Amino acid sequence: MHGVSRVKQSQAALEAKRQRERAKLKEYLALSDEILSRKKRGDLGMESLALTTKMLQINPEFYTVWNYRRNIYLGVIFPNSTPEQINETLERDLVMTTIALKAHPKVYCIWTHRRWCLAQTPEGPGREGDDIHGWRMKNWKQELFVVEKMLGVDARNFHAWNYRRYILENMPVKKPDIDELVYTTKKIQANFSNFSAWHQRSKTYPLLWESNVLDSEKSREEEFDLVRNAMYTDPEDQSVWVYHRWLVGSGEDIELLKREIRAIKELLEEEAGSKWCMESLVHYQTLLVQRHYAVLGDGEYGRLRANSLELLQQLETQDPLRKQRYRDIASSFPSNQ
Repeated sequence: MHGVSRVKQSQAALEAKRQRERAKLKEYLALSDEILSRKKRGDLGMESLALTTKMLQINPEFYTVWNYRRNIYLGVIFPNSTPEQINETLERDLVMTTIALKAHPKVYCIWTHRRWCLAQTPEGPGREGDDIHGWRMKNWKQELFVVEKMLGVDARNFHAWNYRRYILENMPVKKPDIDELVYTTKKIQANFSNFSAWHQRSKTYPLLWESNVLDSEKSREEEFDLVRNAMYTDPEDQSVWVYHRWLVGSGEDIELLKREIRAIKELLEEEAGSKWCMESLVHYQTLLVQRHYAVLGDGEYGRLRANSLELLQQLETQDPLRKQRYRDIASSFPSNQ
């Protein structure tokens, strides 16, 4: 740490440390060899399961061991267990992986195993009515609680966002889609630079529009207000501009395109040299020409083309590592024929 003097270790202390590390490595390799040997000969016993637990607590990224663990469950343990026993086993694995996620929140294997555990949860404890989903609802709700706690620590953990999306899509009794707007709004207001939260909104709004829960025109305009607020707060935040492009769409609405171009030009006047302002202006002016040339005419086309090429030249100077990209965009600007 800064400001803390380092204590020089003696040769004896360094050698003792190396000895401990060599012993740990030897033990790890012996455990790995034993597990892989058991897997190769098809040993699906409880002792093998215990060895997988030991290994995964050391190295949760060992995906072969996760697969072996699941094979033991499906091949021997679950076929000889009651539904209640299966559920208890899965709950223990969820607890085990929760502990692992605290130290390794972005390891794919852990998230994959949690999905598997949820998918394997049996129906019950009852046989009819709401009680048939009792275990599953308990586990799904608990997982939603855990993942939202994790997003409270790191709101941009895309593993957690993807897992949360999986939970919401597969819950036995689904939550209303409108709840997602409330949740993502809270996350975005806490930090506009959250790709996953914006992306989740792009998945949620179409559902709400298709089901007529929200008026598409009114809610879209409200969303533009939120996005403009984010743009003015941090015009260099890429996540906002990516979402804005989704909101604008393919450019069929000429008035919408013109309005957003004007708004971005106003922002560029305040934030001269803003890379994302300039890139977005080129993108939307290109759309305007592609979709509505017949309405624009040669005069307006010429002004849009000249402005776009000027912006691309500025971007070349400002961002020389991507100059060829900007030249390619310039060469592909729609012709007036």
